[in-house]
Amino acid sequence: MSFLSVNITLRGLTSRLLPPSSPTSTRLIPAMSAAFFSTTPAMAAAAAPAKGGAPKATPKKKKGKGKGEARDPKIVNMLQHFAALSPRRIPAPLRMGRNRHLRHWTIHRAWLMFRRKQREQREGTLMRQYQSMHAACEELRQTEGPGTRDQGYLYRVAMEKKGVYGHNGVPIEYARPQTETPARMAWNHEWKP
Repeated sequence: MSFLSVNITLRGLTSRLLPPSSPTSTRLIPAMSAAFFSTTPAMAAAAAPAKGGAPKATPKKKKGKGKGEARDPKIVNMLQHFAALSPRRIPAPLRMGRNRHLRHWTIHRAWLMFRRKQREQREGTLMRQYQSMHAACEELRQTEGPGTRDQGYLYRVAMEKKGVYGHNGVPIEYARPQTETPARMAWNHEWKP
């Protein structure tokens, strides 16, 4: 059963959170029911108990752990969060004066401009590096190899990366087994190919 399919209201949650109140009696005595619904003084006097009679004993509440339903901790937690988010507990938004708002806006715009300049500078540097690598690879591709080698030999050898990671070696990223969780030691700095 999904959470969204259950129709929950705050009133329903509070009724489940609070202990149920024990009703004294749900069944009314016929004479009393007539007094409750009658507006004539004669009927009300007939239904009222005589003065000076013995006081009726009120049922005492049971002491102990029998409080009815146990409170669900999920509902208690949810109600506490609802209470914290009620409009009475949320402070009013801060109101800034006109000059303070202008200062805040100016500083914010200056910070955004500074970050944009940094980003554009970083992107420009990366673009220049990429273009120089592309030009070098293109030069290797068009160059005829040493001796009797054909055109593009140096480019193919450069792209193979043989011997970069040692004799018949592979990068450490490929040598590690694929796992679901990260390793206990993140990187082995003493690793040798």
